[in-house]
Amino acid sequence: MRLSHLTEVTTSPGRQRTSIQRCAQRLGFTLIAEASDLGVPARTMSPFERPALSTWLRRPDAYEAILWSHVDRAVRSVAHMSELLEWSRQCSTTLETGQPLGVTPQADGDAIRHCMNLAYAAEQETRAISARLTSAHEVLRATGRYGGGLVPFGYKKAPHPSGIGWCLAPDPETVTVVRAIVDDVHSGLSLVAIAHKLETAGVLVPRDRHAQLQGRPPPGGRRHGRDFERFRWTAGSLCKILRTPALMGHRVHKGMTVRDAEGSPVLIGPPLLTEDEFRALQDALSARSNGTHPKGRETSLLIGVAHCTGCSGRMYFAAWKAYAYGDYVCRAPARGVTCPAPAGIRADWLDEYTVSRYREAFATDGEVTRGQLLRDGVRVTVTKGRSGGGPERLAGPDTSRLTFTIASRP
Repeated sequence: MRLSHLTEVTTSPGRQRTSIQRCAQRLGFTLIAEASDLGVPARTMSPFERPALSTWLRRPDAYEAILWSHVDRAVRSVAHMSELLEWSRQCSTTLETGQPLGVTPQADGDAIRHCMNLAYAAEQETRAISARLTSAHEVLRATGRYGGGLVPFGYKKAPHPSGIGWCLAPDPETVTVVRAIVDDVHSGLSLVAIAHKLETAGVLVPRDRHAQLQGRPPPGGRRHGRDFERFRWTAGSLCKILRTPALMGHRVHKGMTVRDAEGSPVLIGPPLLTEDEFRALQDALSARSNGTHPKGRETSLLIGVAHCTGCSGRMYFAAWKAYAYGDYVCRAPARGVTCPAPAGIRADWLDEYTVSRYREAFATDGEVTRGQLLRDGVRVTVTKGRSGGGPERLAGPDTSRLTFTIASRP
């Protein structure tokens, strides 16, 4: 089963399940499992990238056929249909839908052409829907009406004064939070410290607050293909809130204020900050940075490979202005968490250590790439070292702090 957008009122999953069960009975199949990808768009995500279905596509020997209620639940593009048909032929797996469509590994040219025609029709339908939605949202932006999506923090959905559609109104609970955040910025508190303060107070992040206002049970959910028990405040999420002109009640599109034919901002709700207050806030945020940042390496070898022992999170490359080298460091604060023992280590040392251990394990002298390390399940953990310096610390890494493993074997 698949559905692009999941809501509490949708009946599509149940209807899909019923159609699949009838199809299985008609064909004499026994259903052994269900792959449910709800909230997953077929236009941009192929069957081999979907969280539930992809796990079964990697196990073609575990079943004889895959059933969908309709072809557009399988694919919405000709390219994805081509990939699926090729996989079916190689794995000797039958593809069926509740509609009159069935493809066996021995399917002839007519059946293949029929599949491609259906995929083309689904792709054209998706493009037409996208064009209609784009046009509708352009009208909503021009008239200052709320067109759906995540409500800017500090606001809630309210009936439009015209009586048609929706606009935004200040949310008393989060307006107080916004004001407190602005005051903390002007007092000199860092965004990381403010995020920690909000976490300690149990304030809901914008996404969870939006879900609460919509009557959905927060916290947590799915983001970027991962499930979270709850979402956390970070310096990045705070920066998005504080930098958006929506704080002045402006309609915003792609981060910019939407303006009418005369160049005036289109308002979608009452302002939380005046223009002078918003400008002062931007000046305070900009004053914290001189606008120049050291350029990081184009490719960091160990991103996704190096992890901090203290919090098990990934370590990221950080460049330093005063040194020719950079470090891999724990970035727990950026994820909204506190690491009990944040680790850091010179990047060139850790790169050399990892490559050396990899070559020993695989008996190779060739170039080692990040793709190879990730593909082979290499993981390097770094434990926090002692503070202070000295000549002995410039000789190379303290390998007692490092652990090198490959997949499930040490």
